[in-house]
Amino acid sequence: MNELKVTVYTTPECPYCKMVEKLLDDKGINYEEKNVAEDDKAAKEMMKKSSQMGVPVTDLDGEIIVGFNKPKIKKALGKK
Repeated sequence: MNELKVTVYTTPECPYCKMVEKLLDDKGINYEEKNVAEDDKAAKEMMKKSSQMGVPVTDLDGEIIVGFNKPKIKKALGKK
């Protein structure tokens, strides 16, 4: 199975970001965390991908999921 390319756009204070990361950790999914509070380039990248300013935004191999949407994340992981 090919390795998923997963990026999670976060801020340090965001509880939903932690929930997304825990879900991915629990499933053994490797991901890159990008802190949009400290990284302007990551913030612009997130806004371009999602048209959103809020976090979390999860990019699962090009599928963009805004917020902590557990069913949608699980479904996206199941397709890969």
